[in-house]
Amino acid sequence: MIAPTSKSGSRTSDGARRAHVARKRFGQHFLHDPGILARLVAAIAPARADAIVEIGPGEGTLTRALLEHVPHLAAIEIDRDLAARLAAEFPPERLTVYCADALEFDFGALSPGLRVVGNLPYNISTPLLFRLARFSDRVRDMLFMLQLEVVERMVARPSTPAYGRLSVMLQTRFAMQKLFRVPRGAFRPPPKVESAVVRLAPLQTPIGCDERQFEDTVRRAFSARRKTLRNALSLGAEDLSALGLDPRLRPENLSPDDYVRITRRLCAR
Repeated sequence: MIAPTSKSGSRTSDGARRAHVARKRFGQHFLHDPGILARLVAAIAPARADAIVEIGPGEGTLTRALLEHVPHLAAIEIDRDLAARLAAEFPPERLTVYCADALEFDFGALSPGLRVVGNLPYNISTPLLFRLARFSDRVRDMLFMLQLEVVERMVARPSTPAYGRLSVMLQTRFAMQKLFRVPRGAFRPPPKVESAVVRLAPLQTPIGCDERQFEDTVRRAFSARRKTLRNALSLGAEDLSALGLDPRLRPENLSPDDYVRITRRLCAR
């Protein structure tokens, strides 16, 4: 966690905020479009009682907008310079800044009922989503700005090109909705791809099988997605018959619920 420093450290002598040079190793692209910011805040719809944690606040554009609605906000920022600036700008009773890697951060240490938001770095978005899925029982909802391609994979249906491991792992834990697209020019520097905003709301029913076995089953299936189920998951004729699955199907043809049923079968076996 960052300790607050002198407020003068975050501004130049003329009172203007110094522009931060985006660092490629952190995948930094800072939102600067006021129209997109307004749509993002409206989609989050922050209320005073909300426990919100922002991942990757960057220069604090969304942070400041949220703090107009909530008395306190937590933020996870890996860039020490940006973390120090935010800690200098706001007192700790208003903003708690964790200078940490979100891929290693223990979200389980925070209060349950979290609302997790942010403009996720494109270079870690997929592994970060996998990690956050493990804390779905502590989350009220999540709203992220992500690479459009990733969002389309998240919400993809079976037997479509975008459907894969990420689709299954998230759809068994969350109800998801792609809200709106974000053009490249909304960021500084502009990324090479378009972005989109997506909402994730945890499902109320548990997954219904051993989670580690489920993760392993889905991983093995999509590492051989062009093979038939018999070869991809070593399912015999008896298994396929009991599950009511066509042996000619491939991993990309199965629904998330099918993978839950397969995992149960493998565990029972």
